[in-house]
Amino acid sequence: MLKLRLKRNGRKKQPSYRLVVMENSTRRDGRPVDEVGYYNTITKQSYFDAPKINKWLERGVKPTKTVANLLNKNLNM
Repeated sequence: MLKLRLKRNGRKKQPSYRLVVMENSTRRDGRPVDEVGYYNTITKQSYFDAPKINKWLERGVKPTKTVANLLNKNLNM
């Protein structure tokens, strides 16, 4: 089952995340199917590719709770 979830990157104690589509059984930092945005927790800077996200959601990809909250705040979905 594919999920829309966060993949951590950045240095120690300076996390930033990429919003990715990946299989739910793969590890957190595994290879994604597609990257659709990013979110920086320190600066609160984010970018979400809305057309790509909508395409994946139409195909039945389920977002995690955290990703759903981010999308609701930023894209008003």
